[in-house]
Parts: sequence; C-alpha cells; structure tokens
Amino acid sequence: TVVKSKQTDKFDQYLDAKGLNCPLPILKSKMLLNKMQPNEILLVEATDPHSQIDFEAYCVRTEHEIIESTVDDDGVYRFTIKRALNPKKI
Repeated sequence: TVVKSKQTDKFDQYLDAKGLNCPLPILKSKMLLNKMQPNEILLVEATDPHSQIDFEAYCVRTEHEIIESTVDDDGVYRFTIKRALNPKKI
C-alpha cells in the first residue's frame, strides 16, 4: 500500500538505508539525528523488514517522533522522524 502524505514532502535530511540490515539503519539514523537541530525532519528509506520495529523502539527510547511510517509494494519502508528537543541518550 502506498500512502502519500504532504508531511513527507518536507524534510531536512535524507538517509538511504536500503539494502542495510539491522542495526545499521538505526545507527546511521542516530548519527544524523545527533547532528540535526530540534524539530528538524529526517526521512529514512530502508528495506530491512525489522526496521519498523527497530525505529519504533528507538524513537520511544530517545523521544524522537515518528510522524509517518509507510511501506510500499517494493518493500521499501519510509520513516519520517522529527528530532526531539532534548533526545534521551541510549
């Protein structure tokens, strides 16, 4: 199912994590988010089926916010993540 959203049209950073397996999509996202300003948006594309669970758990622990999470028919997961004001360190 392809979900289009106006929110995914605007992002500050993009990470292509397609073809990477756990934990690389999370680690690369964490590095980018650490460099970003509060409330900036990171768009991540990944193909690892576990990435959905991983990103949800990571964002709960760090207080970053998943604005949107989709998967398309080609198995590409897209996560639109808003950087937290004061992310918790993990």
